[in-house]
Amino acid sequence: MRTRKQSRGNKNIVGVRVEAIRKSKDMKQKELLAQLQVKGVDMNTSGLSKLEGQFRSVSDIELKALSEILETPVEYLLGMNDKQKRI
Repeated sequence: MRTRKQSRGNKNIVGVRVEAIRKSKDMKQKELLAQLQVKGVDMNTSGLSKLEGQFRSVSDIELKALSEILETPVEYLLGMNDKQKRI
């Protein structure tokens, strides 16, 4: 597994949690990208890397799809609560 070579950006607050949850599920970026496409979100590898590195903003449509795919409440991705799993 490669480690991040540069510090994080400041364009979003969900990137860190998206990356952590994806990795905890042993999900590769390509797998997440494929699932995003099924949900109608067109994103490439570079876009996902920038999202996770907090170097690009996240649209509401992307946030909703990420929440559904990762089975995590939007509020958790936004840092508004500490409950990662849906009830």
